Amino acid sequence: MTAHAEASGRLVCFGEVLARFSTQDYLPLADAVALNLHFAGAEANVAVQFSALGGEAALISRVPENRLADALLEKLRARGIQTRGVLKGGARLGLYFLEPGFGARASVITYDRANSSMASVQPGMFDWATALKGADWLHWSGITPALGPDAPAVCAEALVVARRLGVKVSCDLNYRSALWTPEEAARVMRPLVEELDLCICGASEARSILGAPAGGEGDSLHARAASWLGEAYGIRAVATPIRSGDTAQGGTLQGMYFDGTTPVFSRTHELSVVDRIGAGDSFAGALLHAVTAGRGAQESVEFATAAAVWKHTVPGDWIRGSWSDIEALAGGAGGAVVKR
Repeated sequence: MTAHAEASGRLVCFGEVLARFSTQDYLPLADAVALNLHFAGAEANVAVQFSALGGEAALISRVPENRLADALLEKLRARGIQTRGVLKGGARLGLYFLEPGFGARASVITYDRANSSMASVQPGMFDWATALKGADWLHWSGITPALGPDAPAVCAEALVVARRLGVKVSCDLNYRSALWTPEEAARVMRPLVEELDLCICGASEARSILGAPAGGEGDSLHARAASWLGEAYGIRAVATPIRSGDTAQGGTLQGMYFDGTTPVFSRTHELSVVDRIGAGDSFAGALLHAVTAGRGAQESVEFATAAAVWKHTVPGDWIRGSWSDIEALAGGAGGAVVKR
Protein backbone atom coordinates (compact mmCIF):
# COMPACT_ATOMS: atom_id res chain seq x y z
CA MET A 1 0.00 0.00 0.00
CA THR A 2 1.33 3.44 -0.87
CA ALA A 3 1.61 6.15 1.73
CA HIS A 4 -1.55 7.78 0.46
CA ALA A 5 -3.67 4.75 -0.47
CA GLU A 6 -6.88 4.03 1.35
CA ALA A 7 -7.55 0.64 2.88
CA SER A 8 -10.52 -0.65 0.93
CA GLY A 9 -11.51 -4.08 2.14
CA ARG A 10 -11.20 -7.49 0.55
CA LEU A 11 -12.12 -8.40 -3.01
CA VAL A 12 -12.46 -11.96 -4.35
CA CYS A 13 -12.42 -12.37 -8.14
CA PHE A 14 -13.54 -15.49 -10.00
CA GLY A 15 -12.46 -16.12 -13.56
CA GLU A 16 -9.97 -17.46 -16.06
CA VAL A 17 -6.40 -16.24 -16.37
CA LEU A 18 -4.70 -16.44 -19.76
CA ALA A 19 -1.27 -16.00 -21.26
CA ARG A 20 -1.24 -13.09 -23.68
CA PHE A 21 1.13 -12.98 -26.65
CA SER A 22 1.29 -9.69 -28.53
CA THR A 23 3.13 -8.81 -31.72
CA GLN A 24 5.83 -6.17 -31.73
CA ASP A 25 5.97 -2.96 -33.78
CA TYR A 26 2.22 -3.17 -34.59
CA LEU A 27 2.84 -6.11 -36.93
CA PRO A 28 0.05 -8.42 -38.05
CA LEU A 29 0.42 -11.91 -36.60
CA ALA A 30 1.32 -13.32 -40.02
CA ASP A 31 4.41 -11.08 -40.15
CA ALA A 32 5.53 -11.44 -36.53
CA VAL A 33 8.95 -12.94 -35.72
CA ALA A 34 8.71 -12.44 -31.93
CA LEU A 35 5.93 -12.12 -29.39
CA ASN A 36 5.77 -10.34 -26.01
CA LEU A 37 4.35 -12.38 -23.12
CA HIS A 38 1.99 -10.91 -20.54
CA PHE A 39 -0.63 -12.56 -18.34
CA ALA A 40 -4.24 -11.44 -18.49
CA GLY A 41 -7.88 -12.20 -17.81
CA ALA A 42 -10.71 -9.83 -16.92
CA GLU A 43 -11.09 -10.84 -13.28
CA ALA A 44 -7.34 -11.07 -12.64
CA ASN A 45 -6.97 -7.59 -14.13
CA VAL A 46 -9.58 -6.26 -11.70
CA ALA A 47 -7.82 -7.93 -8.78
CA VAL A 48 -4.47 -6.40 -9.77
CA GLN A 49 -5.99 -2.93 -9.97
CA PHE A 50 -7.73 -3.29 -6.61
CA SER A 51 -4.53 -4.53 -5.00
CA ALA A 52 -2.43 -1.75 -6.54
CA LEU A 53 -4.68 0.78 -4.84
CA GLY A 54 -4.23 -0.73 -1.39
CA GLY A 55 -7.00 -3.32 -1.18
CA GLU A 56 -6.70 -7.02 -0.38
CA ALA A 57 -7.45 -9.13 -3.45
CA ALA A 58 -7.74 -12.87 -4.03
CA LEU A 59 -8.25 -14.86 -7.24
CA ILE A 60 -10.36 -18.01 -7.53
CA SER A 61 -9.52 -19.92 -10.69
CA ARG A 62 -8.13 -23.18 -12.10
CA VAL A 63 -4.87 -23.64 -13.99
CA PRO A 64 -2.90 -26.65 -15.26
CA GLU A 65 0.16 -28.07 -13.58
CA ASN A 66 2.93 -26.73 -15.79
CA ARG A 67 5.64 -24.09 -15.87
CA LEU A 68 3.53 -21.52 -17.72
CA ALA A 69 0.88 -21.66 -15.00
CA ASP A 70 3.60 -21.49 -12.34
CA ALA A 71 4.97 -18.33 -13.95
CA LEU A 72 1.48 -16.85 -13.99
CA LEU A 73 0.92 -17.53 -10.29
CA GLU A 74 4.30 -16.06 -9.44
CA LYS A 75 3.43 -12.86 -11.33
CA LEU A 76 0.08 -12.62 -9.55
CA ARG A 77 1.64 -13.05 -6.13
CA ALA A 78 4.23 -10.40 -7.01
CA ARG A 79 1.30 -8.02 -7.55
CA GLY A 80 -0.10 -8.84 -4.11
CA ILE A 81 -2.84 -11.23 -5.27
CA GLN A 82 -3.70 -14.15 -2.98
CA THR A 83 -3.73 -17.38 -5.01
CA ARG A 84 -4.64 -19.97 -2.38
CA GLY A 85 -8.00 -20.42 -4.11
CA VAL A 86 -6.45 -21.26 -7.50
CA LEU A 87 -6.86 -25.00 -8.15
CA LYS A 88 -4.41 -27.10 -10.16
CA GLY A 89 -5.80 -29.40 -12.82
CA GLY A 90 -7.16 -29.60 -16.31
CA ALA A 91 -5.53 -29.73 -19.71
CA ARG A 92 -4.06 -26.31 -20.46
CA LEU A 93 -3.86 -22.59 -19.85
CA GLY A 94 -5.91 -20.46 -22.20
CA LEU A 95 -4.01 -18.17 -24.57
CA TYR A 96 -4.79 -15.11 -26.59
CA PHE A 97 -2.85 -13.34 -29.32
CA LEU A 98 -3.01 -9.58 -29.76
CA GLU A 99 -2.24 -7.71 -32.97
CA PRO A 100 -2.11 -4.07 -31.77
CA GLY A 101 -3.92 -1.68 -34.06
CA PHE A 102 -2.55 1.55 -35.41
CA GLY A 103 -4.45 4.54 -36.71
CA ALA A 104 -7.50 3.40 -38.65
CA ARG A 105 -6.49 -0.27 -38.29
CA ALA A 106 -8.19 -1.81 -35.26
CA SER A 107 -6.53 -4.17 -32.83
CA VAL A 108 -7.34 -7.85 -33.36
CA ILE A 109 -7.51 -10.54 -30.66
CA THR A 110 -7.38 -14.26 -31.47
CA TYR A 111 -8.34 -16.62 -28.64
CA ASP A 112 -6.92 -20.11 -28.15
CA ARG A 113 -8.70 -21.17 -24.97
CA ALA A 114 -10.82 -24.18 -25.89
CA ASN A 115 -10.50 -27.07 -23.39
CA SER A 116 -8.67 -24.86 -20.90
CA SER A 117 -8.54 -25.75 -17.22
CA MET A 118 -11.33 -23.26 -16.47
CA ALA A 119 -13.51 -24.59 -19.29
CA SER A 120 -13.98 -27.86 -17.40
CA VAL A 121 -14.86 -26.49 -13.95
CA GLN A 122 -17.79 -28.18 -12.20
CA PRO A 123 -19.96 -27.44 -9.18
CA GLY A 124 -18.39 -28.56 -5.94
CA MET A 125 -14.80 -27.93 -7.05
CA PHE A 126 -14.38 -24.67 -5.13
CA ASP A 127 -14.79 -24.15 -1.39
CA TRP A 128 -16.78 -20.93 -1.64
CA ALA A 129 -17.43 -20.58 2.08
CA THR A 130 -13.69 -20.49 2.75
CA ALA A 131 -12.88 -18.36 -0.30
CA LEU A 132 -15.46 -15.69 0.57
CA LYS A 133 -14.90 -15.58 4.32
CA GLY A 134 -14.25 -11.98 5.33
CA ALA A 135 -14.73 -10.66 1.78
CA ASP A 136 -16.46 -7.38 1.02
CA TRP A 137 -16.98 -8.13 -2.68
CA LEU A 138 -17.18 -11.06 -5.07
CA HIS A 139 -16.43 -9.95 -8.64
CA TRP A 140 -16.92 -11.97 -11.82
CA SER A 141 -17.68 -11.22 -15.45
CA GLY A 142 -19.86 -12.51 -18.25
CA ILE A 143 -16.78 -14.23 -19.67
CA THR A 144 -16.68 -16.81 -16.88
CA PRO A 145 -20.06 -18.54 -17.42
CA ALA A 146 -19.32 -18.68 -21.17
CA LEU A 147 -16.22 -20.83 -20.72
CA GLY A 148 -17.77 -24.29 -20.41
CA PRO A 149 -21.00 -26.26 -20.01
CA ASP A 150 -20.90 -26.29 -16.20
CA ALA A 151 -19.43 -22.82 -15.70
CA PRO A 152 -22.85 -21.11 -15.25
CA ALA A 153 -23.71 -23.54 -12.43
CA VAL A 154 -20.39 -22.77 -10.72
CA CYS A 155 -21.13 -19.04 -10.93
CA ALA A 156 -24.60 -19.62 -9.46
CA GLU A 157 -23.04 -21.67 -6.67
CA ALA A 158 -20.69 -18.79 -5.80
CA LEU A 159 -23.56 -16.28 -5.80
CA VAL A 160 -25.63 -18.36 -3.38
CA VAL A 161 -22.77 -18.49 -0.88
CA ALA A 162 -21.97 -14.80 -1.31
CA ARG A 163 -25.55 -13.81 -0.53
CA ARG A 164 -25.66 -16.14 2.46
CA LEU A 165 -22.48 -14.57 3.86
CA GLY A 166 -23.55 -10.99 3.11
CA VAL A 167 -20.79 -10.47 0.52
CA LYS A 168 -21.66 -7.85 -2.10
CA VAL A 169 -21.51 -9.00 -5.71
CA SER A 170 -20.32 -7.11 -8.79
CA CYS A 171 -20.35 -8.25 -12.40
CA ASP A 172 -18.96 -6.80 -15.62
CA LEU A 173 -21.13 -8.08 -18.46
CA ASN A 174 -18.07 -8.25 -20.77
CA TYR A 175 -19.90 -9.87 -23.70
CA ARG A 176 -17.50 -11.77 -25.99
CA SER A 177 -18.87 -12.81 -29.37
CA ALA A 178 -16.02 -15.33 -29.73
CA LEU A 179 -17.45 -17.30 -26.80
CA TRP A 180 -21.21 -17.26 -27.35
CA THR A 181 -24.12 -15.60 -29.15
CA PRO A 182 -26.23 -12.81 -27.65
CA GLU A 183 -29.10 -15.27 -27.31
CA GLU A 184 -26.97 -17.76 -25.38
CA ALA A 185 -25.58 -14.98 -23.20
CA ALA A 186 -29.07 -13.67 -22.46
CA ARG A 187 -30.36 -17.08 -21.41
CA VAL A 188 -27.49 -17.63 -18.97
CA MET A 189 -26.83 -14.11 -17.71
CA ARG A 190 -30.34 -12.88 -16.94
CA PRO A 191 -30.91 -15.10 -13.89
CA LEU A 192 -27.33 -14.62 -12.71
CA VAL A 193 -27.45 -10.81 -12.58
CA GLU A 194 -30.57 -10.55 -10.44
CA GLU A 195 -29.99 -8.45 -7.33
CA LEU A 196 -26.39 -7.53 -8.12
CA ASP A 197 -24.90 -4.83 -5.95
CA LEU A 198 -23.00 -3.46 -8.97
CA CYS A 199 -23.29 -4.16 -12.68
CA ILE A 200 -20.78 -2.72 -15.14
CA CYS A 201 -22.11 -2.64 -18.68
CA GLY A 202 -22.76 -0.40 -21.63
CA ALA A 203 -26.15 0.55 -23.00
CA SER A 204 -25.72 -1.75 -26.01
CA GLU A 205 -24.97 -4.76 -23.76
CA ALA A 206 -27.92 -3.86 -21.55
CA ARG A 207 -30.15 -4.03 -24.64
CA SER A 208 -28.72 -7.08 -26.40
CA ILE A 209 -28.05 -9.28 -23.35
CA LEU A 210 -30.40 -8.09 -20.60
CA GLY A 211 -33.32 -6.83 -22.70
CA ALA A 212 -33.25 -3.10 -21.92
CA PRO A 213 -35.44 -1.07 -24.28
CA ALA A 214 -33.88 1.15 -26.92
CA GLY A 215 -34.14 4.90 -26.59
CA GLY A 216 -32.26 8.00 -25.57
CA GLU A 217 -29.02 9.47 -26.81
CA GLY A 218 -25.90 10.91 -25.25
CA ASP A 219 -25.94 10.88 -21.45
CA SER A 220 -29.62 9.92 -21.35
CA LEU A 221 -28.92 6.72 -23.30
CA HIS A 222 -26.73 5.34 -20.52
CA ALA A 223 -28.77 6.80 -17.66
CA ARG A 224 -32.02 5.28 -18.96
CA ALA A 225 -30.42 1.85 -19.40
CA ALA A 226 -29.00 1.99 -15.86
CA SER A 227 -32.32 3.00 -14.36
CA TRP A 228 -34.12 0.22 -16.23
CA LEU A 229 -31.64 -2.40 -15.00
CA GLY A 230 -32.33 -1.38 -11.44
CA GLU A 231 -36.08 -1.72 -11.92
CA ALA A 232 -36.00 -4.94 -13.97
CA TYR A 233 -33.36 -6.92 -12.09
CA GLY A 234 -33.09 -5.25 -8.69
CA ILE A 235 -29.51 -4.19 -9.48
CA ARG A 236 -28.45 -1.63 -6.89
CA ALA A 237 -25.82 0.29 -8.90
CA VAL A 238 -24.74 0.44 -12.55
CA ALA A 239 -21.51 1.83 -13.98
CA THR A 240 -20.47 2.42 -17.58
CA PRO A 241 -17.17 3.43 -19.17
CA ILE A 242 -18.19 5.44 -22.26
CA ARG A 243 -15.67 5.35 -25.09
CA SER A 244 -15.55 7.17 -28.40
CA GLY A 245 -12.98 7.62 -31.15
CA ASP A 246 -12.06 6.60 -34.67
CA THR A 247 -8.42 5.55 -34.30
CA ALA A 248 -6.51 2.92 -32.34
CA GLN A 249 -4.30 5.52 -30.65
CA GLY A 250 -6.86 8.14 -29.67
CA GLY A 251 -10.38 8.88 -28.54
CA THR A 252 -12.16 9.96 -25.39
CA LEU A 253 -13.31 8.24 -22.22
CA GLN A 254 -15.98 9.24 -19.73
CA GLY A 255 -17.49 7.26 -16.87
CA MET A 256 -21.07 7.04 -15.56
CA TYR A 257 -22.20 5.77 -12.16
CA PHE A 258 -25.82 5.33 -11.09
CA ASP A 259 -26.59 4.23 -7.55
CA GLY A 260 -30.37 4.34 -7.80
CA THR A 261 -30.73 8.07 -7.24
CA THR A 262 -29.17 10.39 -9.82
CA PRO A 263 -26.70 9.29 -12.52
CA VAL A 264 -23.36 11.08 -12.29
CA PHE A 265 -20.75 11.45 -15.04
CA SER A 266 -17.02 11.97 -14.85
CA ARG A 267 -15.27 14.61 -16.86
CA THR A 268 -14.32 13.52 -20.40
CA HIS A 269 -10.67 12.55 -20.87
CA GLU A 270 -8.73 12.68 -24.13
CA LEU A 271 -6.91 9.39 -24.71
CA SER A 272 -3.43 8.71 -26.05
CA VAL A 273 -3.32 4.95 -26.31
CA VAL A 274 -0.33 2.67 -25.80
CA ASP A 275 -2.48 -0.38 -24.96
CA ARG A 276 -6.24 -0.27 -24.45
CA ILE A 277 -6.65 -3.91 -23.34
CA GLY A 278 -7.66 -4.12 -19.68
CA ALA A 279 -8.78 -0.51 -19.34
CA GLY A 280 -12.35 -1.52 -18.51
CA ASP A 281 -11.01 -3.83 -15.82
CA SER A 282 -9.01 -0.99 -14.32
CA PHE A 283 -12.25 1.03 -14.27
CA ALA A 284 -13.97 -1.81 -12.39
CA GLY A 285 -11.16 -2.39 -9.90
CA ALA A 286 -10.78 1.31 -9.10
CA LEU A 287 -14.54 1.78 -8.77
CA LEU A 288 -14.79 -1.12 -6.32
CA HIS A 289 -11.88 0.37 -4.37
CA ALA A 290 -13.46 3.81 -4.23
CA VAL A 291 -16.95 2.59 -3.29
CA THR A 292 -15.60 0.27 -0.59
CA ALA A 293 -13.48 3.10 0.82
CA GLY A 294 -16.67 5.13 1.25
CA ARG A 295 -16.25 7.69 -1.48
CA GLY A 296 -19.32 9.39 -2.90
CA ALA A 297 -20.74 8.67 -6.34
CA GLN A 298 -19.08 11.60 -8.13
CA GLU A 299 -15.67 11.05 -6.58
CA SER A 300 -15.88 7.31 -7.24
CA VAL A 301 -16.62 7.63 -10.94
CA GLU A 302 -13.96 10.29 -11.43
CA PHE A 303 -11.40 8.01 -9.79
CA ALA A 304 -12.45 4.90 -11.73
CA THR A 305 -12.38 6.73 -15.05
CA ALA A 306 -8.94 8.16 -14.31
CA ALA A 307 -7.65 4.64 -13.59
CA ALA A 308 -8.96 3.46 -16.96
CA VAL A 309 -7.35 6.43 -18.70
CA TRP A 310 -4.04 5.66 -16.96
CA LYS A 311 -4.23 2.01 -18.06
CA HIS A 312 -4.34 3.12 -21.71
CA THR A 313 -0.77 4.38 -21.25
CA VAL A 314 0.64 1.06 -19.93
CA PRO A 315 1.60 -1.99 -22.05
CA GLY A 316 0.05 -5.28 -20.97
CA ASP A 317 -3.24 -5.99 -19.24
CA TRP A 318 -2.04 -5.06 -15.73
CA ILE A 319 -1.79 -1.47 -14.59
CA ARG A 320 1.25 0.30 -13.24
CA GLY A 321 0.51 3.51 -11.40
CA SER A 322 0.13 4.53 -7.80
CA TRP A 323 -2.94 5.69 -5.92
CA SER A 324 -1.52 9.23 -5.94
CA ASP A 325 -0.91 9.14 -9.73
CA ILE A 326 -4.52 8.21 -10.43
CA GLU A 327 -5.87 10.59 -7.81
CA ALA A 328 -3.96 13.44 -9.46
CA LEU A 329 -5.31 12.51 -12.90
CA ALA A 330 -8.85 12.31 -11.52
CA GLY A 331 -8.34 15.85 -10.24
CA GLY A 332 -7.28 17.11 -13.66
CA ALA A 333 -3.47 16.84 -13.51
CA GLY A 334 -2.15 15.33 -16.71
CA GLY A 335 1.32 14.29 -17.81
CA ALA A 336 2.49 17.46 -19.54
CA VAL A 337 5.05 18.25 -16.83
CA VAL A 338 8.05 16.00 -16.15
CA LYS A 339 8.13 14.79 -12.54
CA ARG A 340 11.54 15.43 -11.01
